[in-house]
Amino acid sequence: MLDMLVVGGGYVGLSVAVAVKQAAPHLAVAVVEAAPEHAWKKDMRASAIIAAATKMLEVFGIWDEIQPEAQPITKMIVTDSKMSDPVRPIFLTFDGEVAEGRPFAHMIPNVVMVGALRSACERLGIEIRHGLSATGLKTSDIDIEVSLSDGSALQSRLLVACDGVRSRLRDFAGIKTVTWEYGQSGIVTTVEHERPHHGCAEEHFLPSGPFAILPLRNNRSSLVWTERTNDANRLVAADDLVFEEELERRFGHKLGPLKVVGGKRAFPLGLTLARSFVAPRFALAGDAAHGIHPISGQGLNLGFKDVAALAETIVEADRLGLDIGAINILERYQSWRRFDTFRMGVTTDVLNRLFSNDATPIRIARDFGLGIVDRLPGLKSFFIGQAAGTTAKDNPKLLAGEAI
Repeated sequence: MLDMLVVGGGYVGLSVAVAVKQAAPHLAVAVVEAAPEHAWKKDMRASAIIAAATKMLEVFGIWDEIQPEAQPITKMIVTDSKMSDPVRPIFLTFDGEVAEGRPFAHMIPNVVMVGALRSACERLGIEIRHGLSATGLKTSDIDIEVSLSDGSALQSRLLVACDGVRSRLRDFAGIKTVTWEYGQSGIVTTVEHERPHHGCAEEHFLPSGPFAILPLRNNRSSLVWTERTNDANRLVAADDLVFEEELERRFGHKLGPLKVVGGKRAFPLGLTLARSFVAPRFALAGDAAHGIHPISGQGLNLGFKDVAALAETIVEADRLGLDIGAINILERYQSWRRFDTFRMGVTTDVLNRLFSNDATPIRIARDFGLGIVDRLPGLKSFFIGQAAGTTAKDNPKLLAGEAI
């Protein structure tokens, strides 16, 4: 019987497996992943990783492997405009460092991050089983049994569900969610451009939603482009010439000619918050626990915070000789993470409703607010520290760069 079974082999699932196994090598840990073995190598997307999360990757011993492909975000600017505006005034600018030599975030290709985490799993002896999805759960006083799509079953003292925002395991466990859709989709793509970006990230608030430009290595940028769902589907289905023309209207010409590389996809956007993060011998982490709007770039990083808190809860309970799957132990994890998750979900919801709005009085009010923040260095430092995850008083050890 396993001590911990993780279902979901993405960032969050692999990270929680590595965090627990590294701190408690005697625990038997395995990962089950629905995708085929090499599917992760085809992911051309990139993700913003905050400073606190890079500290955790340093503890894992994989940051040196990742860093050569990571692009520091050295600056961030925020604009608010209409498509027809000839000039987009900058209302807010953030410097990119939270400490000397430590940017508040990096952009990291997904394939690089997942590859490094999988290497860590191999080094620690964590088995990853591919091409299997969960088909059912059965919980007893001493274990939880997961039925798998190949007809087999695995028993474990604790099951951690990291199987995404539409988690089947969450449904099997009977955990309800608070969910609503925004009628928006996020178009994700990568572009090459002629001129260097100098590590500057940009967030343009446009009437249909935010348009984020995030710097990558080698004169490339990752885009998260929010549009109304019908428009997003039309744009993704259009040929490259039409797509790039619409893209240039939003991106501008400051970095020279643009070329789409790596394909384009649209993802429906909404808010999903699990009513509970735990059940007996069962815990949710990452998008299975919370799916939020990408307006703040914090979705993945909320998952990394889950990883650090859950791993610390499990390892400390094990060191005390306690049952790591007991509900009273898992409730410690839930109490650690629920308020932060709820707060971030509400914040992104309010920001999206505020900035995906072209009403003149609202635009005037929000631009005035952005201007006030830009003129208060102390307030800007507070916001950047919060975004980087370095100023939270209740940070788990891993996010402070400390081993559990």
